[in-house]
Amino acid sequence: MADKVIRVLLVDDHQVVRRGLRTFLEVQGDIEVVGEAGDGDEGVARALELRPDVILMDVKMPGTDGIEALRLLREADSPARVLIVTSFTEKRTVVPALRAGAAGYVYKDVDPVALADAIRSVHAGHVLLQPEVAGALLAPDQPAGGTGRGGTLTEREREVLGLIAGGRSNREIARALVLSEKTVKTHVSNILMKLDLADRTQAALWAVRNGVGD
Repeated sequence: MADKVIRVLLVDDHQVVRRGLRTFLEVQGDIEVVGEAGDGDEGVARALELRPDVILMDVKMPGTDGIEALRLLREADSPARVLIVTSFTEKRTVVPALRAGAAGYVYKDVDPVALADAIRSVHAGHVLLQPEVAGALLAPDQPAGGTGRGGTLTEREREVLGLIAGGRSNREIARALVLSEKTVKTHVSNILMKLDLADRTQAALWAVRNGVGD
C-alpha cells in the first residue's frame, strides 16, 4: 500500500494557504505531504531534495515565481508533475504556466475533494484544466500551435490525440486501442512533431480547439 501513496510538495508564499492544504491533504489515505516551500527557489531546491510525485505550485510569489520555477524544474529533469493552484485567472498567467510544463491548473477556491482528485489525476499522467481555464485558452486572440497541420496526422494518430484530449494516460490509450504502451508513445511523439507542439498539454489544447475529441 505504501508504494501507492502520492508524495506532495506544497509551494506557496502564504503560510496560511500551505497550512490549510496540508490539513486537508493529510487526512487523505493515499496522499502524503512531504514538504513545503515559501517561494520558487526554495520550491525547486526542495523538489530536487525530496523528489515528490506532485507539486502544488502557486504562480505569483516573491523572487522566483511559479512559472520560472517550472522552467527550472524542467531544466533539472525533475520527474514531478506540477499542479498550479492559484487565484490568478488571466490568460497571460495561465498560458506561460502551461507552456513551462504545468500538468494542470486549478483555482484556490477549488473544492477540497476536487483538489485531491486533481492531484490523483495529474499523478496518473492526465492533463487537468478547469473549464474556466480551458475557455480562457481557447479565446479568439490566443494562437494555437500547429494550426492547419492536422491533415498530416494519420487516422490512428487522430484517435490517440482525441484520447489525449480526453485526459487519458498512455496506459489507458493503449488499453482502449489495443496497442502496446511503446506504440502509443511513438504515436504521441509523432503527433507532437507533426503539430510542432512541446508536450501533451499543448496537444490536448490543440485537439480541443480543432475539434478532435474523445
